[in-house]
Amino acid sequence: MSDSDQNPQPLPPQEPQRPQPQYGAYQPPAQPGYNTMSIVAFILAFFVSIVGIILGYVALSQIKRTGEQGRGLALAAIIIGFVEVALAIFFFILFAVVLGVAATHGYKTY
Repeated sequence: MSDSDQNPQPLPPQEPQRPQPQYGAYQPPAQPGYNTMSIVAFILAFFVSIVGIILGYVALSQIKRTGEQGRGLALAAIIIGFVEVALAIFFFILFAVVLGVAATHGYKTY
């Protein structure tokens, strides 16, 4: 038997094992969250149309600059706001016409 079998030499110090990078399926980078102003614009479009329209446009410009989500909410706020303004104008004109017709015919008792 040789001397090396009975008295093994110590192993040289080893570097700690680093975890190897795992290569898997492609994962797209995390998208930023929703634009807060687009959410607020969508909610306010139902109650205060003009403010919803204005905030919707501001949110669209912010989304374009920052790349956040919420473009659909901002567009919905603008569309809903304009529809409500158009309906308000229509009903105001209808009310004025009905009031004008009632005023010209006067109140008659039979």
